[in-house]
Amino acid sequence: MEIENFRRFCAEGKILWTSHGLERLQERNISVADVKNCIMNGEIIEEYPTDFPHPSALIFGKNLQEKILHVVCGADENFLYLITAYYPTTEKFLEDLRTRRQK
Repeated sequence: MEIENFRRFCAEGKILWTSHGLERLQERNISVADVKNCIMNGEIIEEYPTDFPHPSALIFGKNLQEKILHVVCGADENFLYLITAYYPTTEKFLEDLRTRRQK
């Protein structure tokens, strides 16, 4: 999984926003522009190659106000699929907000 592919789809406007993903954005006060900024400037920190129906990844980046943001999205050969986005906390991640805590 390559971040460049996600960025290309993002730049070309080839993002399919799931209803679940849009609901989460609204609940968490995250804008579409925040998600795009995270994808365009962030990095993949976890990969989920066996996710169904498309392999997906967790992207670590920032919103437009420079607050750390996580975006989970999948891709096929034609589109990027937004699954969810959230502001990470130290409850599930270490202080760097990129390393998941061990269970």
